[in-house]
Amino acid sequence: MGSEELLALLAALGHPQRLRVMAELADGRVYVSELARRLGMSRPLLYMHLERLEKAGLVVGALELGEDGTPLKYWELVPFGLYLNADIIRLAVQGDDAAGDKTDG
Repeated sequence: MGSEELLALLAALGHPQRLRVMAELADGRVYVSELARRLGMSRPLLYMHLERLEKAGLVVGALELGEDGTPLKYWELVPFGLYLNADIIRLAVQGDDAAGDKTDG
């Protein structure tokens, strides 16, 4: 993991609304309108948070057809574990430095 991926992950986790979204998804996948109702959040705002979480690799969305043929978007957590220490940060930055060396020459 490079520093950009690490920063995207930390930024995604560093917002109280996104933590609430993840907490709601902890018990399983949820249809986006139901998730918005549970959180008391507008769908556009919820989608903004979901997109940030998806970019960080923490959630995935899947479009499915309901019984009446209506497309429904479901979201669920991706199994993950987070362990962060100075060595992981150092490796992320060193990976960026090594990639920079390859593109500079």
